[in-house]
Amino acid sequence: MTAWKTSARPATTFSPATATPCIPCQSTGIMWGAAFTNSSATPLPQGESTRLSTAELCALVAEARAQYGNNMCVRTRPYDGITEALLALAEQGHALAVLSNKPDDLTVALIGRYFPEVPFALVRGGRDGVPLKPEADAPLDMLRQMSVLPANSFYVGDSNVDIFTARNAGMTSIGVAWGFRGAEELRAAQADHVIDAPEALPRLAREA
Repeated sequence: MTAWKTSARPATTFSPATATPCIPCQSTGIMWGAAFTNSSATPLPQGESTRLSTAELCALVAEARAQYGNNMCVRTRPYDGITEALLALAEQGHALAVLSNKPDDLTVALIGRYFPEVPFALVRGGRDGVPLKPEADAPLDMLRQMSVLPANSFYVGDSNVDIFTARNAGMTSIGVAWGFRGAEELRAAQADHVIDAPEALPRLAREA
Protein backbone atom coordinates (compact mmCIF):
# COMPACT_ATOMS: atom_id res chain seq x y z
CA MET A 1 0.00 0.00 0.00
CA THR A 2 3.02 2.23 0.41
CA ALA A 3 3.60 2.07 -3.34
CA TRP A 4 0.57 4.10 -4.38
CA LYS A 5 1.29 6.85 -1.87
CA THR A 6 4.84 7.21 -3.13
CA SER A 7 3.79 7.19 -6.79
CA ALA A 8 1.21 9.92 -6.25
CA ARG A 9 3.82 12.46 -5.21
CA PRO A 10 6.10 13.00 -8.25
CA ALA A 11 3.62 15.39 -9.91
CA THR A 12 3.67 17.64 -6.84
CA THR A 13 6.28 20.04 -5.49
CA PHE A 14 6.34 18.54 -2.00
CA SER A 15 9.55 17.49 -0.32
CA PRO A 16 9.94 13.72 0.27
CA ALA A 17 7.97 12.29 3.18
CA THR A 18 8.07 8.89 4.75
CA ALA A 19 5.11 6.92 3.48
CA THR A 20 3.09 5.24 6.20
CA PRO A 21 1.44 1.85 5.69
CA CYS A 22 -2.30 1.58 5.15
CA ILE A 23 -4.41 -1.23 6.49
CA PRO A 24 -4.96 -4.18 4.18
CA CYS A 25 -8.58 -4.87 3.38
CA GLN A 26 -10.53 -6.15 6.34
CA SER A 27 -14.08 -6.48 7.01
CA THR A 28 -18.21 -7.34 9.37
CA GLY A 29 -25.75 -8.33 12.37
CA ILE A 30 -21.32 -8.11 12.14
CA MET A 31 -19.76 -5.17 10.27
CA TRP A 32 -16.16 -4.27 9.55
CA GLY A 33 -14.55 -0.92 9.11
CA ALA A 34 -11.74 -0.17 6.64
CA ALA A 35 -10.26 4.84 4.98
CA PHE A 36 -9.12 6.78 2.05
CA THR A 37 -9.76 10.50 2.39
CA ASN A 38 -7.68 10.97 5.53
CA SER A 39 -4.91 8.62 4.42
CA SER A 40 -4.43 10.51 1.15
CA ALA A 41 -3.19 13.50 3.15
CA THR A 42 -0.77 11.49 5.31
CA PRO A 43 2.31 11.77 3.03
CA LEU A 44 2.18 15.58 2.95
CA PRO A 45 4.94 17.25 4.98
CA GLN A 46 3.69 19.20 7.97
CA GLY A 47 2.17 22.53 6.95
CA GLU A 48 1.95 21.73 3.23
CA SER A 49 -1.82 21.19 3.22
CA THR A 50 -2.44 24.66 4.69
CA ARG A 51 -0.63 26.45 1.86
CA LEU A 52 -2.56 24.66 -0.88
CA SER A 53 -5.72 26.03 -2.42
CA THR A 54 -8.91 23.99 -2.35
CA ALA A 55 -8.50 23.27 -6.05
CA GLU A 56 -4.94 22.04 -5.51
CA LEU A 57 -5.98 19.80 -2.65
CA CYS A 58 -8.85 18.37 -4.70
CA ALA A 59 -6.48 17.71 -7.59
CA LEU A 60 -4.04 15.95 -5.26
CA VAL A 61 -6.79 13.78 -3.78
CA ALA A 62 -7.99 12.90 -7.28
CA GLU A 63 -4.46 11.92 -8.29
CA ALA A 64 -4.02 9.89 -5.11
CA ARG A 65 -7.32 8.13 -5.75
CA ALA A 66 -6.26 7.25 -9.30
CA GLN A 67 -2.87 5.98 -8.15
CA TYR A 68 -4.46 3.97 -5.38
CA GLY A 69 -6.92 2.43 -7.82
CA ASN A 70 -4.02 1.37 -10.03
CA ASN A 71 -1.87 0.02 -7.19
CA MET A 72 -4.26 -1.02 -4.43
CA CYS A 73 -3.40 -4.71 -4.77
CA VAL A 74 0.38 -4.20 -4.63
CA ARG A 75 1.77 -5.99 -1.56
CA THR A 76 -1.76 -6.44 -0.24
CA ARG A 77 -3.32 -9.61 1.13
CA PRO A 78 -5.82 -10.53 3.84
CA TYR A 79 -4.52 -11.02 7.35
CA ASP A 80 -3.73 -14.65 8.16
CA GLY A 81 -6.80 -16.44 9.43
CA ILE A 82 -9.33 -13.72 8.57
CA THR A 83 -11.02 -15.58 5.70
CA GLU A 84 -11.51 -18.64 7.88
CA ALA A 85 -12.94 -16.48 10.67
CA LEU A 86 -15.40 -14.80 8.29
CA LEU A 87 -16.56 -18.13 6.91
CA ALA A 88 -17.04 -19.44 10.45
CA LEU A 89 -19.16 -16.39 11.29
CA ALA A 90 -21.27 -16.98 8.19
CA GLU A 91 -21.74 -20.63 9.16
CA GLN A 92 -23.00 -19.44 12.56
CA GLY A 93 -25.73 -17.56 10.72
CA HIS A 94 -24.43 -14.00 11.11
CA ALA A 95 -25.10 -11.42 8.40
CA LEU A 96 -21.75 -9.96 7.35
CA ALA A 97 -21.06 -6.52 5.88
CA VAL A 98 -18.12 -4.26 5.06
CA LEU A 99 -18.05 -0.49 5.55
CA SER A 100 -15.05 1.55 4.44
CA ASN A 101 -14.19 5.20 3.99
CA LYS A 102 -12.38 4.22 0.80
CA PRO A 103 -14.28 5.05 -2.41
CA ASP A 104 -17.20 2.70 -2.93
CA ASP A 105 -16.06 1.24 -6.25
CA LEU A 106 -12.58 0.46 -4.94
CA THR A 107 -13.98 -1.09 -1.75
CA VAL A 108 -16.27 -3.39 -3.75
CA ALA A 109 -13.37 -4.38 -6.04
CA LEU A 110 -11.03 -5.16 -3.13
CA ILE A 111 -13.54 -7.30 -1.28
CA GLY A 112 -14.49 -9.15 -4.46
CA ARG A 113 -10.85 -9.90 -5.18
CA TYR A 114 -9.72 -11.02 -1.74
CA PHE A 115 -12.89 -12.54 -0.26
CA PRO A 116 -14.81 -14.07 -3.20
CA GLU A 117 -16.07 -16.98 -1.11
CA VAL A 118 -17.37 -14.92 1.83
CA PRO A 119 -21.15 -14.27 1.57
CA PHE A 120 -21.25 -10.58 2.49
CA ALA A 121 -24.76 -9.15 2.60
CA LEU A 122 -23.50 -5.64 1.83
CA VAL A 123 -20.19 -4.01 0.88
CA ARG A 124 -20.05 -0.23 1.07
CA GLY A 125 -17.39 2.41 0.64
CA GLY A 126 -17.48 6.19 0.69
CA ARG A 127 -20.36 7.63 -1.35
CA ASP A 128 -21.23 11.17 -2.36
CA GLY A 129 -23.70 12.73 0.03
CA VAL A 130 -23.18 10.13 2.77
CA PRO A 131 -21.10 11.19 5.80
CA LEU A 132 -18.00 9.09 6.35
CA LYS A 133 -17.12 7.25 9.55
CA PRO A 134 -17.30 7.94 12.45
CA GLU A 135 -20.75 9.33 11.60
CA ALA A 136 -23.50 6.75 12.08
CA ASP A 137 -25.48 7.37 8.87
CA ALA A 138 -23.87 4.68 6.71
CA PRO A 139 -23.79 1.81 9.24
CA LEU A 140 -27.35 2.49 10.36
CA ASP A 141 -28.59 2.52 6.77
CA MET A 142 -26.81 -0.79 6.13
CA LEU A 143 -28.32 -2.36 9.23
CA ARG A 144 -31.78 -1.26 8.13
CA GLN A 145 -31.26 -2.91 4.76
CA MET A 146 -30.17 -6.12 6.49
CA SER A 147 -33.09 -5.95 8.96
CA VAL A 148 -30.68 -6.08 11.91
CA LEU A 149 -30.95 -3.95 15.04
CA PRO A 150 -27.84 -2.00 16.16
CA ALA A 151 -28.11 -3.55 19.62
CA ASN A 152 -27.76 -7.00 18.02
CA SER A 153 -24.72 -6.05 15.96
CA PHE A 154 -20.95 -5.98 16.25
CA TYR A 155 -18.75 -3.44 14.51
CA VAL A 156 -15.20 -4.72 14.00
CA GLY A 157 -12.24 -2.45 13.23
CA ASP A 158 -8.62 -1.61 13.98
CA SER A 159 -8.73 2.13 14.75
CA ASN A 160 -10.35 4.55 17.16
CA VAL A 161 -12.49 5.83 14.27
CA ASP A 162 -14.06 2.37 14.03
CA ILE A 163 -14.73 2.32 17.76
CA PHE A 164 -16.31 5.78 17.61
CA THR A 165 -18.42 4.67 14.63
CA ALA A 166 -19.75 1.70 16.58
CA ARG A 167 -20.57 3.88 19.57
CA ASN A 168 -22.34 6.49 17.44
CA ALA A 169 -24.43 3.77 15.79
CA GLY A 170 -25.29 1.97 19.04
CA MET A 171 -23.35 -1.16 18.04
CA THR A 172 -21.01 -3.30 20.13
CA SER A 173 -17.41 -2.53 19.15
CA ILE A 174 -14.66 -5.09 18.65
CA GLY A 175 -11.14 -3.78 18.23
CA VAL A 176 -8.64 -6.01 16.44
CA ALA A 177 -5.17 -5.57 17.93
CA TRP A 178 -3.37 -7.03 14.90
CA GLY A 179 -4.40 -4.16 12.62
CA PHE A 180 -3.12 -0.72 11.69
CA ARG A 181 -3.33 1.02 15.07
CA GLY A 182 -2.86 -1.57 17.78
CA ALA A 183 -4.43 -2.43 21.12
CA GLU A 184 -3.41 0.72 22.99
CA GLU A 185 -5.43 3.03 20.73
CA LEU A 186 -8.41 0.69 20.77
CA ARG A 187 -8.48 0.50 24.56
CA ALA A 188 -8.04 4.26 24.86
CA ALA A 189 -11.12 4.63 22.64
CA GLN A 190 -12.97 2.31 25.07
CA ALA A 191 -13.68 -0.55 22.70
CA ASP A 192 -16.17 -3.02 24.16
CA HIS A 193 -13.83 -5.88 23.26
CA VAL A 194 -10.22 -6.07 22.06
CA ILE A 195 -9.03 -9.32 20.51
CA ASP A 196 -5.60 -10.50 19.42
CA ALA A 197 -6.34 -13.02 16.67
CA PRO A 198 -9.03 -13.61 13.99
CA GLU A 199 -10.03 -16.97 15.46
CA ALA A 200 -11.35 -15.11 18.51
CA LEU A 201 -14.11 -13.50 16.42
CA PRO A 202 -16.36 -16.56 15.92
CA ARG A 203 -15.90 -17.50 19.57
CA LEU A 204 -16.83 -14.03 20.76
CA ALA A 205 -19.87 -13.90 18.47
CA ARG A 206 -21.00 -17.33 19.65
CA GLU A 207 -20.72 -16.35 23.30
CA ALA A 208 -22.50 -13.00 22.91
